[in-house]
Amino acid sequence: MRLLVIITVFVSGFANAQSYSENLEQERVSNNKQMRYQVLDSTERAGFKGICYFPIDTNYVVDATFIRKKGKKFVMPMTTERTVYYRQYGVLQFRIHDTLCELTVYENLGLKGKEYENYLFLPFRDGTTALSTYGGGRYVDLEKQSGTDWEIDFNRAYHPYCVYSHRYSCPIPPKENTVLPFVTAGECYVTEE
Repeated sequence: MRLLVIITVFVSGFANAQSYSENLEQERVSNNKQMRYQVLDSTERAGFKGICYFPIDTNYVVDATFIRKKGKKFVMPMTTERTVYYRQYGVLQFRIHDTLCELTVYENLGLKGKEYENYLFLPFRDGTTALSTYGGGRYVDLEKQSGTDWEIDFNRAYHPYCVYSHRYSCPIPPKENTVLPFVTAGECYVTEE
């Protein structure tokens, strides 16, 4: 009986991991289509070879402790002169490769509408920044979660649109939103050959 339970748990865990990977692969296919047909103009589309991703790694789906810290309204630095107001929503503490990390999560005060009422923005830099990922950092979109136990999926980390198109103005992650470990998950940077 115990063996049956162990086998069932193992098979169930494998199926969940496979389902997660399959869902994420589908998202990545969708992201590539969106980039090609909605973000890029015809000139940019001609040179687009697809979004580069690190291999999916469930070790980068991390449990975080959320600490609510509501901040004042401020202007987030952008890649252009555009002015966008954000507010600190809280802090997320977590471990990557046994290193304690802390990142601030923000609310974009310019996003209005029901579809954005739970949206949070996590811009960050890490050990891969300017090496195998964009030098300006990457982002993870989050939804407000209840309680203090939150999850961050770095496999969904993405580069700002301004990496791919000159038509976009993108937030620059604050320097304090830097973690030392190499987060080899999500989008990676492809240099032109």
